[in-house]
Amino acid sequence: MILAAAQTKPKRGNIASNLLDHYRFIELAAQNGAQLIVFPEMSITGYERENAQEMAFAEDDYRIDHLKDLATDNNIVIIAGAPILIENQLFIGEYIIAPNDSVSIYTKQFLHEGEDEFFQSSFDNNPMITIDNQNIAFAICADIDNPKHPENAAKNSADIYIASIFFSPNGIPNAYRDLQHYAEKHAMNVLMSNFSGESWGSPSAGQSAFWNNKGELAAQMNDSDSGLLLVEKQNNDWISKVLKF
Repeated sequence: MILAAAQTKPKRGNIASNLLDHYRFIELAAQNGAQLIVFPEMSITGYERENAQEMAFAEDDYRIDHLKDLATDNNIVIIAGAPILIENQLFIGEYIIAPNDSVSIYTKQFLHEGEDEFFQSSFDNNPMITIDNQNIAFAICADIDNPKHPENAAKNSADIYIASIFFSPNGIPNAYRDLQHYAEKHAMNVLMSNFSGESWGSPSAGQSAFWNNKGELAAQMNDSDSGLLLVEKQNNDWISKVLKF
C-alpha cells in the first residue's frame, strides 16, 4: 500500500489554478504508485469563511469531473476539499473520489471557533473506505481537536485515520501531539495533510506527516515546501519519501 499526502499552496479565489495544481499532484502521486492521495482542508478553494458561500461546490459539481477521470485513469482514490452545499446548507467538506467513478462526501463534524457563523456541522456524512483490507476513516481540521472523533473511527475498526487540515505555526505542535496520541492509543496509522504558505490571509505550518500505529512519527515534510509525502507499507513497516513540487 502506498499513500500520499499533498502539501499545497492554494491561490486565494483562483479555483481553476488550484484545480490544475491538484491534477499535477495526482499525476505525480500515481506515477509513484500511490493508491490514495489526500489534500488539505478546502484544498480546491483554499480555506475560506466569508467568501465560502459564493465559492461553494454542489454535491455533484461539474468542476470535479476531471478529478473523477483522473481517479479512474490512475486507479487512485482522491480526497479533495471544498465548501460544499448539501440541501441548501453549507458544509466544510471533502470529496472522496474512487476509481470506479463513485463519489462520497465527508463533512466536518466539529467546527473551529467562528466557523459556525458560516458553516453547519454534521455527523451524517461520514463514509469509510477500504484499500488492501485496510479500513480508512477521515477527519477535517478541528475534528482532530476532539478525542471523540478518532475514538469513533477506532470503534468503526479504522486501520488508517486521514486528516486534512489548515493549521498555523502556532497550532501545529498541538496537532502533532494529538495525532501521535491517537495513533498510539487506538493503534491506527495516521496521515495528515496541511497547507504550506498562506491561506485565508494567514500562514500555514506545512509539516504534513505520518505516524504509524505505534504512535511513532515515521515521516514528515518541512514547513515551507509544496510537494508530496509518500508512505509505503512493507510488511509491518512503513518507508517514506518526499517529492518537492
